[in-house]
Amino acid sequence: MQEISSYLAPRRLDQALQAMADGAATVLCGGTDLALQTESGARHYKAKLLNIRRIDGLTGIEVKADQVRIGAATTVSDIRGNPELATIAPVLVEAAEHFASEQIRNAASLGGNICNASPAGDMIPPLLVLGASVELACWRDGAVQTRLMPLEGFFVSPGKTVKLAEELLTAVVFDRPAADFVARFKKSGPRPALEISTVSLALGARLSNGKLSEVRVAMGSVAPTPLRARHVEAVLEGKALDAASIAAAVASAAEDAKPIDDVRASAWYRGHLVRVFVEEVLNDVRGN
Repeated sequence: MQEISSYLAPRRLDQALQAMADGAATVLCGGTDLALQTESGARHYKAKLLNIRRIDGLTGIEVKADQVRIGAATTVSDIRGNPELATIAPVLVEAAEHFASEQIRNAASLGGNICNASPAGDMIPPLLVLGASVELACWRDGAVQTRLMPLEGFFVSPGKTVKLAEELLTAVVFDRPAADFVARFKKSGPRPALEISTVSLALGARLSNGKLSEVRVAMGSVAPTPLRARHVEAVLEGKALDAASIAAAVASAAEDAKPIDDVRASAWYRGHLVRVFVEEVLNDVRGN
C-alpha cells in the first residue's frame, strides 16, 4: 500500500482543487466507505489525503423558488432532518431515514454516497427520480472550472464514474418538484436500515386527474449501476393509474432489472422483489 505523504484540510475550494490538479489525491469527507475499502485492500490511498469537510460552501441545503442545491459534504443526517426537503422532496428524506445507522448518517456525505458508485447506494434512486444533476469542479487555466451533468449519466460500472481524478463533486442540484409531483422510495435488506440494500426502488411522477406524466422510475442493486427503468416509465407515461397499467408496469420491470446472484441475494429473488416493489409503490400512489 502506498503511504500517505501529506494530509491537507483546506477551507477554500480553490485550494482543494489545486491540490487535486495532478490527480494524486485521495478525497476524504465522511470516510464511512473509504475506511472499509482501504482496510480491505479494495482501494489504496494516494500520496495526498485531502479532507474536504471544512471547505466553505460544500455543506448546506439551499431551496430556491425553482431549484434545490445540496452541497456535496452535506451529511445524510442533515438531509434527514431538513424540514424544507421533507415538504418538497420527501422521497429524499425517506431514503435518508433508511440509510445505515445514526452514527453513519452523522458522518456519511451525499457526495460520498454518489461517488462511491455502488449499485446499492441508497441516496441515488431518489435523486434519479428527482432528475438531479451533479456539479463537478476542477482547477484549470488558473481558475476554478465547473461542469454540470445529469446524475443518470454519471455512473459507468460498480465503483466507477465519469468524474476525472482531478475533479471534485461539489453539489447536487435538481429542479424544485411541481405541486402535483408524487414520489415513493422502498428498500429491502435484512433489516430496515443498517444493511446494504438487497433491492431499492424509487418512483417520481406528476399525478393529475388520475394520470401520470413525466414518470421516472429508478432501481438499485439490480444492475451494475443504479439505473432509470425506461421500460417501466414508458408503460406508465400518460396512462391512468389503474389495475391494468400497474400490471403492465410490473411485467415490464423484468426488462429493466438485470440482477445477479451474490452473497446477499439470488438474481431470482431480486427480480421478484423489484416487481413487488413496483406494484406496491404504484398502488400506494393510486390509493393516495
